[in-house]
Amino acid sequence: MIRLKQITRQFLMGDQIVYALKKVDLDIAQGEYVSIMGPSGSGKSTLLNIIGLLDQPNSGHYELDGNDVTDLSETEQARIRREKIGFVFQSFHLVPRLSAAENIELPLILSGISPDDRKIRVNDALQAFDLQDRAQHRPAELSGGQRQRVAIARATILRPTAILADEPTGNLDHRIGAEVMTLLENLHHAGTTLIIVTHDRELGAHAHRHIGMCDGSIETDTS
Repeated sequence: MIRLKQITRQFLMGDQIVYALKKVDLDIAQGEYVSIMGPSGSGKSTLLNIIGLLDQPNSGHYELDGNDVTDLSETEQARIRREKIGFVFQSFHLVPRLSAAENIELPLILSGISPDDRKIRVNDALQAFDLQDRAQHRPAELSGGQRQRVAIARATILRPTAILADEPTGNLDHRIGAEVMTLLENLHHAGTTLIIVTHDRELGAHAHRHIGMCDGSIETDTS
């Protein structure tokens, strides 16, 4: 499903070139559950952003489902993100002025789904994530766990083939974080590819494959 070949990402800091990724090779098959771990600055979030088409490499090639997506236009990248990839972030990234239901509905609107179909799918998502009684509440009126459930519902409303999660429990206490991970792992059990970036070794150990990064390179890759 995901194939990275010699991916390099660099940034100019003053007169210095800083390498976030250095000639990274990585294959991830459909349905895998992968954790990406490493210290701050190791390149793990940059790697996730490139996999999610939120960033582009300076060199190398990225194939997704057999298609080279390295140099696609922003419009084409956005279309593929909508169709194939769901994102879950530490800081939730919900739209503050929208209700929980409206946040979940947003990807459906952007994809041109009909109002009747949107209503059915949003109601199903609210029920699946136990958010029925919070549907009309805005993010500021929700707990951290509820906000993350809304974020996961929004990330999966278009039924993507892969979920990318960047520190998904970082702003949650241990109990609520465990509940969020159960939701994500249930999606994996249903066939979704799950890729998680985390500092938490206990959390990373849940994955079936563990990638360790340091200084922009993959140092370990174990199952």
